[in-house]
Amino acid sequence: MAFRRRAKSHPLFSQEFLIHNHADIGFCLVLSVLIALMFEVTAKTAFLFILPQYNVSVPTADGELVQYHYGLKDLVTILFYIFIAIILHAVVQEYALDKINRRLHLSKVKHSKFNESGQLVAFHLTSVIWCLYVVVTEGYISNPRSLWENYPHVYLPYQVKFFYLCQLAYWLHALPELYFQKVRKEEVPRQLRCIALYLLHIAGAYLLNLTRLGLILLLLQYLAEFFFHMARLVYFTDENNEKLFNVWAVVFVVTRLFTLTLYILVIGFGLPRVESQALDPERGNFFSFLFNNILFRMSVLLLVCLFQASVMWRFIHFQLRRWREYWNEQSSRKRAAAAAGTKQQTKLLKRDSGYHENGVVKAENGTSPRTKKLKSL
Repeated sequence: MAFRRRAKSHPLFSQEFLIHNHADIGFCLVLSVLIALMFEVTAKTAFLFILPQYNVSVPTADGELVQYHYGLKDLVTILFYIFIAIILHAVVQEYALDKINRRLHLSKVKHSKFNESGQLVAFHLTSVIWCLYVVVTEGYISNPRSLWENYPHVYLPYQVKFFYLCQLAYWLHALPELYFQKVRKEEVPRQLRCIALYLLHIAGAYLLNLTRLGLILLLLQYLAEFFFHMARLVYFTDENNEKLFNVWAVVFVVTRLFTLTLYILVIGFGLPRVESQALDPERGNFFSFLFNNILFRMSVLLLVCLFQASVMWRFIHFQLRRWREYWNEQSSRKRAAAAAGTKQQTKLLKRDSGYHENGVVKAENGTSPRTKKLKSL
């Protein structure tokens, strides 16, 4: 299974060999885990990589419900899905983005940004659909009080835990992809900050048992990011088409307001009403007791507000710069059109009035505009 067509072979285990064959190597590792499921001796170990661990039977009114909590074995599952993400990344790159790039003939800078936006559009669209399905089926939208009721939410449904494991795997896979895709050095710090922020927020919601709130916030964030990267793709194909950027600007502002409102509602008003929780490692409750402290809650809320304010400030600065460039471009076009009109008008006047030569007014063809007198014979 080859994801990239190679014009020449590279030395085994060399840097170029690893870069050009990283998806094939990842596929072989995934395939070996799947083959291990076929044998009774190795099946138990293979299940550690594929399925979420730490399942418990929780008694309910209708019987028992199987749910999950987090633990160290989740790292093994995340590692397996990192290789899955690397394979899917290579598939999208090879069979979609590279074919489009060959038709567009973009520069190196635009080529890199096009690949980045193309990958993120596929990921954000998938995540928005998946997250919306989980949120609706679990009833988090229809019952907003469930975001803080019965906190900490130590036990998670299967689809919620699997969603978080896949999200962590994707953003962790983005780290080696910076090396595999040969990202320019100027772009590396920006992408590292983006990856670190996503990992911090997703892992924080997962470890602090704020998974319900985290799902809603991820849905809002991914929705805004989808429109942004989709607008960039459209812009790279047609630089005169910037309509999607206006749509993204509206969606971005709305999602920021909803995000800040949810943080204040859940952390500022919801969690203080919940009964105090103690440290309970057996149930997987390691960090939730921190929210018993009002100082910790206010610190988290303050950090969130400062972060959202900085994001909005950068957004406003970006929009002002964009509008200033747009109006400068429009004014320069108007000046150029006015200058062209004046020049054309001058030419017409010159053509109509003729020009002077040796004190005699002559037309454009060089003849005198005076009527010639016929000599009488």
